[in-house]
Amino acid sequence: MALNKPARYFLLVLGLLLALHFLLSATHEPYSNATSFSSLTAGWNKERTKYTDTAVPAHPAILPLPKWNETPAGAAGNASAPLRARANATFVMLARNNDVNGAVQSIRSLEDRFNREYGYPYVFLNEEPWTDEFKKRISALTHAPIEFGVIPHDWWFQPSWVDEPKAAAARKEMSDKGIIYGDSVSYRNMCRFNSGFFFKHELLLKYKWYWRVEPDVTFHCTLAFDPFVYMEEQKKVYAFTIALYEWSATIPTLWDTVKDFMKKYPESLAPDNAMGFLSDNNGDGFNMCHFWSNFEIADMDFWRGEVYTRFFEFLDATGGFYYERWGDAPVHSMAAALFLPKSQVHFFNEIGYEHPPNMHCPKDDDVWTKGMCSCDQGKTHDYGPYSCQHQWDRIFQ
Repeated sequence: MALNKPARYFLLVLGLLLALHFLLSATHEPYSNATSFSSLTAGWNKERTKYTDTAVPAHPAILPLPKWNETPAGAAGNASAPLRARANATFVMLARNNDVNGAVQSIRSLEDRFNREYGYPYVFLNEEPWTDEFKKRISALTHAPIEFGVIPHDWWFQPSWVDEPKAAAARKEMSDKGIIYGDSVSYRNMCRFNSGFFFKHELLLKYKWYWRVEPDVTFHCTLAFDPFVYMEEQKKVYAFTIALYEWSATIPTLWDTVKDFMKKYPESLAPDNAMGFLSDNNGDGFNMCHFWSNFEIADMDFWRGEVYTRFFEFLDATGGFYYERWGDAPVHSMAAALFLPKSQVHFFNEIGYEHPPNMHCPKDDDVWTKGMCSCDQGKTHDYGPYSCQHQWDRIFQ
């Protein structure tokens, strides 16, 4: 049966379109990719597309957060609903609003490797009010409680009693020498705040333990235990993952100031302390070894105590945070190593941790495998040319 004229025109146009389609598919790769069957059906299959992120979702649709028992050891719980032990602890991050991408990276990594099964709360601190955008993006990452706090003015900014011309001259000299953050006042503010004030913030007063988290860090190993509970049960006070050398040009008089403190308050030194980690000659000189404090887990009652309070005030009165560039890492390290028995300072080998440019990755294959670690063991900072891990090991030999 002969086709009528409209039908013939339709088939002619259809044939021309198909010919053009095959010609473009053969000669233009982008057109071919865009019109492939898999591309055209992707929208239909969207509901069935598997999650392809390399990380585990922070909010799996299975198993709610466990019920926790935060009563003191030995206290009676609810027998009808067995509770899991948890420490009175929180994560702490000091950040700015423009650190949001790095903060998201860190919290996502921490949730995936540990906290999504524990639900420990977070406290974020900033010298300025937090933006709604920062709070929204962080709050989407976890079901754990989150609080956003502002740092009191006097705890952050350079004190009025600091001789600014003297401090400015020191900053210029460090900058001329190419010392990182040598000309930064805000970095000095941060070091002083972390050394003497963060643990007094009203949002942290209800907690005993903290785990310091920085923006742009990665946790490489899944933890099958709770570090807070471990430290509590083992009577630890301070924990680290990386030990390295400080830049001597940033702290030229810090050790002499610490020695003056020890002479004035010899009772502050703990028996069987870790002086051997800090010094190769029984305290006469400082070997520049310290714990890298961008990761630390510690008991805030130690920082809040009489000995550390007196120590910080002694250091602060010299103006060394501004006339030099004293970091909270050597300050915390010296306090922990000198005022605690060395048995109360702990190295967390199991916590694979990276804050560029340094990384701790467990060298022990059993630990690495058990933690499903993603890090390259050959690139761990431990025992490298800038590591002080051997200094730490030797005091236990």
